[in-house]
Amino acid sequence: MKKYACLLVLPLLLASFATASPPNIVVILADDLGYGDVQCYNPQRGKIPTPHLDRLAAQGMRFTDGHSSSGVCSPSRYALLTGRYHWRTRLQSGIVGVFGEPLIAPDRLTIAGLAKQHGYRTACIGKWHLGWDWPIPEGQRNLFAGFGGKAGGGGQNIATAVTDAHRAAWREVFSQPIPGGPTTRGFDEYFGTDVPNWPPYCFIENNRTAGIPSELLPVEKLKRNQASLQGPALPGWTLEPILPALGDRACEFITRQARARKPFLLYMPLTTPHTPLAVNEPWRGKSGLDNAAADLIMETDATVGRVLNTLETSGVAGETLVFFTSDNGFAPYVGATDLEARGHYPSGPLRGYKADAWEGGHRVAFIARWPGVVKPGRVCGQLVHQADIMRTLADVLGAKLPDNAGEDSFSFLPLLKGDDRPIRPHAVSCAAGGTPGVRKGDWKYIPGTKPELYNLADDIGETKNLAGEKPELVAEMKALLEKLVTDGRSTPGALQKNDVEVRRYPLPQAPPKQKGKKVKK
Repeated sequence: MKKYACLLVLPLLLASFATASPPNIVVILADDLGYGDVQCYNPQRGKIPTPHLDRLAAQGMRFTDGHSSSGVCSPSRYALLTGRYHWRTRLQSGIVGVFGEPLIAPDRLTIAGLAKQHGYRTACIGKWHLGWDWPIPEGQRNLFAGFGGKAGGGGQNIATAVTDAHRAAWREVFSQPIPGGPTTRGFDEYFGTDVPNWPPYCFIENNRTAGIPSELLPVEKLKRNQASLQGPALPGWTLEPILPALGDRACEFITRQARARKPFLLYMPLTTPHTPLAVNEPWRGKSGLDNAAADLIMETDATVGRVLNTLETSGVAGETLVFFTSDNGFAPYVGATDLEARGHYPSGPLRGYKADAWEGGHRVAFIARWPGVVKPGRVCGQLVHQADIMRTLADVLGAKLPDNAGEDSFSFLPLLKGDDRPIRPHAVSCAAGGTPGVRKGDWKYIPGTKPELYNLADDIGETKNLAGEKPELVAEMKALLEKLVTDGRSTPGALQKNDVEVRRYPLPQAPPKQKGKKVKK
């Protein structure tokens, strides 16, 4: 009997040993993937097959109330990497601009920096879009922008206007190291295109451009939701190879680290299904929805599948914690109305799309797989936020964050282990213009000249504004938001300072212009 008892206990012991060491970490961030674009999140009104993401969810946990920090790109990336709301920085609205400065402060701890402290090799492969210290002399910035051509027409190809002065400036700048990027924010290595629809049109390896952009991107590349702005490009630069190249590099990094038997953190911010809608030939028309974004979602799913398969073939899938999520909701301008007419609803049951404070702007697919810890097939309805990845990883690594790191990050490790109690009492996710949406339990408040209040438990589509019926709750939510701002953090700990004076909403109304005769001075 003792022999049989040992045989029964052995698998449990092996499972405990398998999770005793901190896991490898892979964080995959899609770009503009709607909540309803992943089939397992939208089985009734989703028409785009996503077999690899569905399988990832079946092997792990699918969060149904997971959120990004914003309805647009850069702010969500900031919060995910730092565990801090983006609106505590200078980025009160919008995104980091073309050739913009770094948003993450040099001394700010990131998930990569945290992992490095524990002996991990760290890599960022994909779209950075958090700024660099581009070595462009102040008097020459006009030589890098303002070419006229932009997406949607209206621009003209003025390649003949690119002068020797342009090319000399480009050669000088793109021959230098570019400070302030991923390798200065906790990552050992970087490969990507920074922002694939903006210049410079080339890959960047670590802190240097891969080649010297010397031509103006042709205006033909700005049509049909491809690139967005003309600017310096490598000769013959095309957009379709970007996603496959990111997949190649991610798989190479995983394979290399697996062979070295060294722990790793891979942050893979995909460039898709955001524009450029540069779909490779095997995927064109594959969705059957006559929509390039739908085809690109399928190609994106396949790229995730390549990465997951490499974890398997490298023998490290069983010791790797994988997160998959999206930076914001689906971009309506790439055919949301047409897709819905064909039966596919990119936001699922949610109101709004990319850029909105409504749920469709920032409630996103949020999947975690960790063999031996997360039970397969679980669905969790607790409120979580991408900022929570920072403190969750700290708990996984057995680390204590300092008071000036992860100020808005709550650990959801208990949820991964099977608990089903709330881990964060509130959350903030903003519209592209900066207007915040504040969550407290099932309630959501959006400040404005006409405030909005919704009970998401009863009204996930945000159709019934209850602000007029519950003024006391509106006042409570408004006070909560003010406290989150003034405390400089939303987690327990020493009060912190915001980087700037945080904008309050609703914004002050400009005084009306007075009519009357002008007085001569």
